[in-house]
Amino acid sequence: MTAIAEDQDPWETFNRAIFRFNDTLDTYFMKPVAKGYQAIAPQFVEDGVHNAYRNIGEVGNLANDLLQVKFHDAGVDSSRLLLNTTIGVLGFVDVATRMGLNRNDEDFGQTLGAWGVSSGPYVVLPFFGPSTVRDTGGLIGDAFTKPYIYMNNTTAKNALFAGEVVDTRASLLSAEKLITGDRYIFIRNAYMQSREFKAQDGKVEDDF
Repeated sequence: MTAIAEDQDPWETFNRAIFRFNDTLDTYFMKPVAKGYQAIAPQFVEDGVHNAYRNIGEVGNLANDLLQVKFHDAGVDSSRLLLNTTIGVLGFVDVATRMGLNRNDEDFGQTLGAWGVSSGPYVVLPFFGPSTVRDTGGLIGDAFTKPYIYMNNTTAKNALFAGEVVDTRASLLSAEKLITGDRYIFIRNAYMQSREFKAQDGKVEDDF
């Protein structure tokens, strides 16, 4: 996988510069904010907020299920959205998983892949982090599936966006202990492996 990732990273010099920028921003701002959030929020609140944002993400999952003609998954994700929004109190409680309806994780980058679009080179985006050319385009499509972007109240919209950023960063804190060696290479390879796994719906061919 390392050789493959290196072949897909022709812009490494540029990417490393953006990586250092993002890493500095994270070290002095995002990580302290995320750790502060975890320190003051009770675990049940943190879990509930995380579930609520995942529930918002079900809209994107459902849209991409349909775009990829995955009708069974679309049925599961629409049921999850309905159950968690109603019985789960706007998604704070993930009742659907307890009922055996497991979450699908789809995005527009995966949809573009299903349509035959090549991933293109690896790229590190300012603020957003690891991506590929295809996934960068996918971010635009994903933005339109966030229900809160259609809110007229700018303050509420910005607060929900900021909350999602903090929730996402907080959820990654425990994974940092897994990073070894060159942080850039580790994160690049982990990202590329993860995207390949998702694009193939978990069916990754053996190298043997």
